[in-house]
Amino acid sequence: MQTNVEEDDALPQRILCERCGSILYEGMGLNLPYEIVRRYNGKCPECGRKLFSDPINVEVKKIEQSVSV
Repeated sequence: MQTNVEEDDALPQRILCERCGSILYEGMGLNLPYEIVRRYNGKCPECGRKLFSDPINVEVKKIEQSVSV
């Protein structure tokens, strides 16, 4: 499977440890969960909990942005 994301289409993303809430990734680029798991060798760097590549809880929130004219 291939995913193409144009820079203009990038969405903010935040991936947290389910146990301790540590931010594992935060940014405008889209990262797949298995990439984050691999980056941390399968364990949260803060609490040591085993990381899974299948998201357990996904929240989508609207971000309010002000537009300058």
